[in-house]
Amino acid sequence: MATDPHDSARAEWRAAVSRPFEARGFQPPSANIGLEVAGVSVCGKTQVHNTDHYVAIRLGRMQETLTTSLAAADLPPRFEEYAYLMLVADGLDGDGTGGRASRFALSTLAHLAIRYGKWNVRIGPDSTSEILKQGEFLYRQVTDALIHASRADSDLAGMATSLTALYVAGADLFFAHVGHSRAFLFRNGVLIQLTMDHTLERLISASAALRRVRLEARRPRAAQPAAPDSSGPGSDALSVRTNATEIAIEHVQLWPADRLLLCTDGLTDAVREDQIADILAGQRRPVDDAQRLVDLAIANGTTDSVTVLLGDYRMRSQMAEVPP
Repeated sequence: MATDPHDSARAEWRAAVSRPFEARGFQPPSANIGLEVAGVSVCGKTQVHNTDHYVAIRLGRMQETLTTSLAAADLPPRFEEYAYLMLVADGLDGDGTGGRASRFALSTLAHLAIRYGKWNVRIGPDSTSEILKQGEFLYRQVTDALIHASRADSDLAGMATSLTALYVAGADLFFAHVGHSRAFLFRNGVLIQLTMDHTLERLISASAALRRVRLEARRPRAAQPAAPDSSGPGSDALSVRTNATEIAIEHVQLWPADRLLLCTDGLTDAVREDQIADILAGQRRPVDDAQRLVDLAIANGTTDSVTVLLGDYRMRSQMAEVPP
């Protein structure tokens, strides 16, 4: 029996219009990675108030189809990608104003993230410069907020705080720092100090050291012994005492299995960096290793408040299941 040309054409048409939409897969690094974070903070033995504070924030974008006339095969599955912000602040002075300053700085930044945040969770050639500019803008906003708060209450006139921040988006790590708190990157058994103490006599050398870390980020080196910390009036910090606080924002690439550590000088003044590296090498959960670091600082006789914020950079398939 001869095939009707009309029937053949209709069959070809039906095959063409019913074929599922074939979209090229798209999975940016920010959709593949996650950060498992834990923090511990304890008051110093000789202090009435804990002047440290910390916060970790997840920022993201997502797409989810709620209702449609399209077939499921024509649509992408639920999509989400995240960036992560880690912050530690150590307030200067132990009379309560330091704790107020560190609390105020982190709270202000958390609210500013909502108010001004154009968060680049996916890093490209153009977004890198945008992140640097936004980081500088947010630091200035926090400094201005501290100034206004101190003017509104004479009891808070001298409040000041260190502030150290890490921002993770995809495979990119940005870090910014003012004061004497520190940030470290632990990679393949090597502890890398990302930040330098910002005291008045070290501002110039700090900038040069940060640039070296950026250039050597792909060839990790052991952290050098820390110089004595100066957390008194000579320290550069976010405060009403300095309207032109110097901000250094740097950018390096992350590798899977990197560990990120933010801490106050209550840890680094009491615990050697090789001891910190030994604990991080154990690769226990962040909540366990953060507690071990704090416990070691206390056992070593620290009298200052100790704060540790530890994050494990992982592919999402490797993220630990956290019990409810």
